[in-house]
Amino acid sequence: MPSGSDTRQAEQWTEPALVPSRAPLVVATGDADVVAPIASSLELARGARGSRRLAGAVVFAFDVAALSVLVVVLTGWKLAVAYGVLSLATLALAGGYRSRLTLRALEEAPWLAGRMAIALVMVAPVAWWANDVAALPVIGVLAIGLVVFARVLSYAIVRALRQDGRLREPAIILGAGHVGCELAALLQAFPEYGLTPVGFLTSAPETLPLPVLGGIDDLGAALERTRARDLIVAFDLARSADLVSILRTAVRHDVTVYIVPRFFDCGVVPDGPDTDDVRGIPLYRVRRAALRRSTWFLKRIIDVSAASLALAVLWPLFAVIAIAVRCSSPGPVLFRQRRVGKDGHEIDVLKFRTLLVNSDSDTQWSVSDDDRRTPVGRLLRRTSLDELPQLWGVLRGDMSLIGPRPERPFFVDRFSADVRGYGDRHRVRAGLTGWAQVNGLRGDDSSIAERARYDNNYIEHWSPWKDFVIALRTASELVRHARSEEE
Repeated sequence: MPSGSDTRQAEQWTEPALVPSRAPLVVATGDADVVAPIASSLELARGARGSRRLAGAVVFAFDVAALSVLVVVLTGWKLAVAYGVLSLATLALAGGYRSRLTLRALEEAPWLAGRMAIALVMVAPVAWWANDVAALPVIGVLAIGLVVFARVLSYAIVRALRQDGRLREPAIILGAGHVGCELAALLQAFPEYGLTPVGFLTSAPETLPLPVLGGIDDLGAALERTRARDLIVAFDLARSADLVSILRTAVRHDVTVYIVPRFFDCGVVPDGPDTDDVRGIPLYRVRRAALRRSTWFLKRIIDVSAASLALAVLWPLFAVIAIAVRCSSPGPVLFRQRRVGKDGHEIDVLKFRTLLVNSDSDTQWSVSDDDRRTPVGRLLRRTSLDELPQLWGVLRGDMSLIGPRPERPFFVDRFSADVRGYGDRHRVRAGLTGWAQVNGLRGDDSSIAERARYDNNYIEHWSPWKDFVIALRTASELVRHARSEEE
């Protein structure tokens, strides 16, 4: 049982100033108090798996209905249809159908108008071709008005479903200071925000209004135990290194992260569609890094398609190189080496052999002018044709066409201990080439710390276009390198 002072402290946070008591708070005093909230959060997580998608679907359906009314009202229905489709696409690409905590249609109206104006510009050539440019202002004004009205209705429905408990998600609050405790009270008192706090991550020993699930280092375990879908970072004295670790752990668990901006009470708050607020406390929604299952599934499709095509086209070249390597010196055609791949698992990397057979490759750092290199090996290294067998690794799923270059276990252990963020490179599949390599970080003398920084930047900002740029720059580097070697 808590002491009298502890009880008074808990009561103080149960009903903070200006917060009506609309939902009871759990006072965590021991292990027994942790079990029930976690069990309820598991039920909440199971019921809320599709809540974000459902909320977005409700808003999208009302927008479609609003733009359909536009088509019915206007006589130039073809132009209205084209504008309606482009408006929906523009809003979707801008994140207009992501589930938000704060649902205020009138405050969103300028943002909606700006995105729909982009669609109006895009449809202008169609209007000019149809000799109907004069209809564009009418279409734009009516469409924006209808969509804003539709948002008023759809947001009201989403809020009602949240209050009824159907569209709510479990959330963990990191930090149990004044702001963290007040957020816990507010989110329980006002269910229309759609988050149900299930516990704190903190090292504070005092009694709190929710269970303590551990410290910062226990974030991954707490997310797995509670299956929380959201994380609110509400502590004031956070080191940058802690924030990096928190965000990367959250990304691996596909969790939405909200951060209470520092100095928010001084008006230093970012504005825009990524900023919500809970009864005056701003929450900045961290844009999800590219390291998501859905986006990286697309990358895998591209990898398999491109590798299959390359192998089908280049098999005659494989045969010629294999014969040349066999004739160049005694030993196998292919060189097999253990490297560290995704999630720290070891993989086999295949290359055409370029050196005389040796036994120190696992612990010997590469040397630019290794005197054991064969004449054929020099040509293969200069043109990077020795890397071609790694296409099989791409098909097997061990590697990707583009990603952080894999390293040997001996050096991974050394670099992970000495270089900050080096181990984070293993969040994705290793690649044949990468962002670090096309930025000049290849060879024996390049900085390992810089390589790690570039690789992590690539992971967190990946896009198909970025891969395309890296592929082009890699081809350019190979041509330039081959020419310099000839000279």
